[in-house]
Amino acid sequence: MLSDAEWDAILISLKIAGSAVGWIMIPGIATAWILARKQFRGKVIVDSLLHLPLVLPPVVVGYLLLLSLGRNGWFGQWLDSQFGVTLPFTWQGAAIAGGVMAFPLLVRAVRLSIEAVDPGIEAAARTLGANRWRVLLTITLPLALPGLITGTVLAFARALSEFGATITFASNIPGETRTLPLALYTLIQSPGSEAAAARLCVLSIVIAILSLLASEWLAKRSRRRLQGADTP
Repeated sequence: MLSDAEWDAILISLKIAGSAVGWIMIPGIATAWILARKQFRGKVIVDSLLHLPLVLPPVVVGYLLLLSLGRNGWFGQWLDSQFGVTLPFTWQGAAIAGGVMAFPLLVRAVRLSIEAVDPGIEAAARTLGANRWRVLLTITLPLALPGLITGTVLAFARALSEFGATITFASNIPGETRTLPLALYTLIQSPGSEAAAARLCVLSIVIAILSLLASEWLAKRSRRRLQGADTP
């Protein structure tokens, strides 16, 4: 049986990962569409910057968030003075850290899926009077749905497993920011907690496998629906 502290870590992890995906969803789709459909000077640089969280040590990302969104940071100071919002060492801050780390995965999956959509279909819809928003919402995104689902699930799993950026920016506060990875880290530092650490390890693996299976099932189902819609 799981202890109350372990249940708290699970629920906090799910809340933080869900919030992380929620706040990056619209910016991620917009960014993916721009990169897939627009050509502009400096596109390679923008693309490289977007993928930095994948190659930088997560602790570096967390430290940069602390510098920018902390109470003395250039943006965090403004948030604190204008709205009384403090993000470091809160679960909202942990959601921001998880979202930043997951953002490139969402953008990449959605971008590749949008690039696979035939631009001629979109052009045909525009010639029939559909505006750009209608084409995006009724043609591009439905056809790119498998990639959108995959990117969402991968982003959720990445935010769920985030450690370095979270502990640097949001710390390891029980009942507030202690997620599954942080709870596991705490347990392996405590003598006599091997059994509890093993339980959380197995639970983390199960959640990761379920996420991947759900992603594959949803993607296959959406592809079958699209193929069925294309069949006369």
